[in-house]
Amino acid sequence: MFKLKQLVVATSSIVLMGLSAAQAAEYEWKFQASETSGEPSFKIKQEWADKIETMTDGRVAIEVMPINSVVGPTETLQAVSSGILQGHMTDPSYFSGQNPAYGMLGNLVGAWSDPYDFLEYMKYGGGEDLYNELTEPYGAHLISAATFPLESIPSSVEIDAIEDFQGLKIRAPQGMVYNIFERIGAAPVNLPGSEVYTALEKGVIDAADSTVLSNNDAQGIHDFAPYPLYPGFHSMPMIAVSLNKEIWDGLPEDLQVTLKTAFDRMAYDLIARLKEQDIQTLQKLKENPDVHPIDLSPEERKKFRQAAEKEWKEWAGKNEMTQKVYDSATTFLKSRNLL
Repeated sequence: MFKLKQLVVATSSIVLMGLSAAQAAEYEWKFQASETSGEPSFKIKQEWADKIETMTDGRVAIEVMPINSVVGPTETLQAVSSGILQGHMTDPSYFSGQNPAYGMLGNLVGAWSDPYDFLEYMKYGGGEDLYNELTEPYGAHLISAATFPLESIPSSVEIDAIEDFQGLKIRAPQGMVYNIFERIGAAPVNLPGSEVYTALEKGVIDAADSTVLSNNDAQGIHDFAPYPLYPGFHSMPMIAVSLNKEIWDGLPEDLQVTLKTAFDRMAYDLIARLKEQDIQTLQKLKENPDVHPIDLSPEERKKFRQAAEKEWKEWAGKNEMTQKVYDSATTFLKSRNLL
């Protein structure tokens, strides 16, 4: 009887050790995102990180953290390169100070009227290869490019025409979008997205280049900015899903394929789900007598696009990589009759 008990205990221990080994991830990574934890897009990113853990049978565990969790939004590229973070899911425009090509690839302002056109360019038109040519020398590897539906502009004042941007204090990240707002007469203020709510509440800014309609509403921004411009027309930032290059190069091929496949799928899922949430949010806002969504006319949108194209050409001349981005993106746009 004693030997039987010993055998049961020994067998149980072996089973538990086996379960523990099966549950321990071979790769545990921290990714920092560019949204606050309450935004719908952040929660979708977390869901996909959980799915990847399931898809890899627990071999890969990714913790997705909100903006400013470890470093500031302009510092995540350096943090990924140095190993402070293993990856990020963020707008590359934050890194325009390191190379202006990040600003062009991250957000070629005014270029894209449909997020699926942008994904087609990145995934099949050479955009992702060009991005890796840019970013791998900085110690990061792009796994997949994602994006949002066209962003809204929450505003505390009514904007019915491009001329209404004259003197408008509008939040904008550094890079091309900042310069184009200057070009149309606005007074852009460089603030991270996490400070938009407070800046609008306190009147530091009048309006903001700030994510999609549903994200803004989830944060309560329309309480202070009751004139959202929707559908968007100006900005559709890329989300660079990147991993430390040394880690990527050391991964077995099956995990590389799984990560690429999963994050590519996340890119399309993100657009579809946020678009549905935007439509529902718009209906809710239309029923709110205190909020007044505004849709700019095609003529006013054209004025913005013309200003944007002038800015693209100026940025193209900054260095060899910005010229490559300009040539690649405009060739694609022309081939699809989008320019």
